[in-house]
Amino acid sequence: MKLYRIQNNKLVLTEEGIPTIKNDEILVQIKALSLNYRDLLVTEGIAHWKPSEGRIPFSDAAGEIVEIGKHTSRFKVGDRVTSLIVPNWEQGKLSPEKINVAIGGPSKDGVLAEYVAFPENYFCKIPDYLSYKEAATLPVAALTAWNAVIEQSNLKLGDTILIIGTGGVSLFALQFSKLAGYNIIITSSSDDKLKKAKALGAHHTINYKTHKDWIQEVMNITSGQGVDQVVDVVGGSHISESLKCIKSEGIISMVGVIDGKTVGSINTGTIMYKAAKIQGVETGSTIMYQRMLAAMELHTVKPVINKVFPFLEVPKALSYLKNGSHFGKVCIEL
Repeated sequence: MKLYRIQNNKLVLTEEGIPTIKNDEILVQIKALSLNYRDLLVTEGIAHWKPSEGRIPFSDAAGEIVEIGKHTSRFKVGDRVTSLIVPNWEQGKLSPEKINVAIGGPSKDGVLAEYVAFPENYFCKIPDYLSYKEAATLPVAALTAWNAVIEQSNLKLGDTILIIGTGGVSLFALQFSKLAGYNIIITSSSDDKLKKAKALGAHHTINYKTHKDWIQEVMNITSGQGVDQVVDVVGGSHISESLKCIKSEGIISMVGVIDGKTVGSINTGTIMYKAAKIQGVETGSTIMYQRMLAAMELHTVKPVINKVFPFLEVPKALSYLKNGSHFGKVCIEL
């Protein structure tokens, strides 16, 4: 089978035998994958995402089960499944023990291969209405957004949420906010992307390139009050910008680091003055994922896919993601 390994901070395509499963494992033939900014951080060896030499990267994939171990019970051959990035966080609150394994990064090999073998709790069955490409977008981007705007949010019907950007997490946050009945503001540097976001359900759009004082635009939309929640995918010092946008006792959900910076300046006085809540969001548990899938199936929510690359062009797909011009998810099809 073909697979990619990281060597000297670069992806190298190689060929190896199909994995032999253990009694507690299942073998999945990968049909599609999707890219996350985490994959860039891992492949480029940034900060604590730097993997060991030879690591198989990527966390998000969908495929078909082709073999099951004799000590497994959750699935059968032929089931369609997605991977789970933090498989040991099955339910309950997050703890170090539940997050000690995260596939496709420093701690464990991932799914950038034609076949993968993992214990059965590393997978979840997917609804029939989703294609493999659509399902492959869900494990990180969709679950992170769901956790931020549904599981960890205290917003009520009609409350206002500000979503930064139009990448994968942001668009899932928009779609789930629409299901929850929030008043949605979304930002982008592209009028074309904002037009598409409006069609997905955004109530207000702001082009932060043409509106240099985009924060004032947020305040104008909210009659000077600010928003109830911000979904911040940028990271770094952008949190100080998000703080300016929230109302008193508002919440900022930190869900990404697309500028690649894990350290930034922050106005702690504003945090106290506004009694702001800053919530870090780490994907979610398996049971959250199952609740999300049930809601998506009920409302036939379709992931937004921007571009699909063949398996042999994964490096090109990563470059495309890094460029930041995408609207929605970037996928790989096998």
